[in-house]
Amino acid sequence: MNTTSTTTITPPTVVLVPGFVPLTADHWQCLLAEKWEKARIVAPPGCAPLSRTAWVEALEAVLAGIAGPVVLVAHGAGVLTTVHWARQPNRPVDGALLVAPPDFELPLPDGYPSTEDLDRHGWNPLPRRRLPFRSIVAASRNDALACFRRVAGMAEHWGSRLIDAGDAGHLDPTAGYGNWDQAHELVRDLGRVRIPGGVPGAPILAMSDPS
Repeated sequence: MNTTSTTTITPPTVVLVPGFVPLTADHWQCLLAEKWEKARIVAPPGCAPLSRTAWVEALEAVLAGIAGPVVLVAHGAGVLTTVHWARQPNRPVDGALLVAPPDFELPLPDGYPSTEDLDRHGWNPLPRRRLPFRSIVAASRNDALACFRRVAGMAEHWGSRLIDAGDAGHLDPTAGYGNWDQAHELVRDLGRVRIPGGVPGAPILAMSDPS
């Protein structure tokens, strides 16, 4: 008698960790949340918008309410929230997509917090310990908030795979990253499960880094 076994693959909950700039409906993180089967967005801490501790606690509060696998998807300052949280994680995560991390150790353009303010609120020095989960850093060659060479150094310290996004600004809607299809594939790679509308258990597509 033939016996057929079925393996059920549980899609991860995607936890989106935004940066300091409020998310808009056309941001790729929001569009990803709409299309993914299970997604949560970390709300900015209203009482202390620059506090590293408050941001890490906001992420921890979201994670504490999720059972099952998780993939973190962070952008901008949300990347630094994620790596600070990872110094003392209270639960495992499957992986993290870390997009356009800013360099808070060097002066940012006008309109952004000063290095002194970021120091005072606990963001610096940047964590440089290997992350306890799989991670991918997507970095732009012309991001006004960080030099590509320094972001590549961050990725090396974190043990992350580096994706060279080319001249992509800050990888946000102003740079044309409303919808960003590659984000879905990178999240699927980290979670090793299907993307919405895909076939559970389908092989992971090989991703090539642009040169």
